[in-house]
Amino acid sequence: MAYTIKRYSNRKLYDTQESRYVTLEELEEMIRAGREIRVVDASTGEDLTSVTLAQILLENERAHRATLPTALLHQVIKHGEAWQDFLQRSLRASLEGITTSQREADRVFKEWAGRAGWIPTKEPEGEARTSREEGREAESLRGEVASLKAKLRALERRIPKKRKK
Repeated sequence: MAYTIKRYSNRKLYDTQESRYVTLEELEEMIRAGREIRVVDASTGEDLTSVTLAQILLENERAHRATLPTALLHQVIKHGEAWQDFLQRSLRASLEGITTSQREADRVFKEWAGRAGWIPTKEPEGEARTSREEGREAESLRGEVASLKAKLRALERRIPKKRKK
């Protein structure tokens, strides 16, 4: 479940779960800790998550903590939406690949460690239960990915409308 952060007209960010104001640095820490955040305009309810995440990246860039290649930034600006679409598709595919690889490596390591006797091996009944749990988790993740894809498509449809204004 995503943490809901409300952004007010004075640019203050309010964490609704913890009932306190937060800074961009605190949002960055939350994300690094594995929390998913969702930023919404307090008055209109408009989703401002991508704008806020971009702002965090830009603040990091200004502090030289995470340098984005200048050539990449030039290309994104120069080629506009086509380049951004390409980057989105490429990054999405890369992240899915990384996640899949991490899960597979974790599975192989656990199997190997079990065979080596470093961790206790599961009994057959435990394996069946774990398999069912993994199946439910996989189905839940598929649903989450489908939901995220739908949200991304909705955002992509809004981009041309925003540019026309």
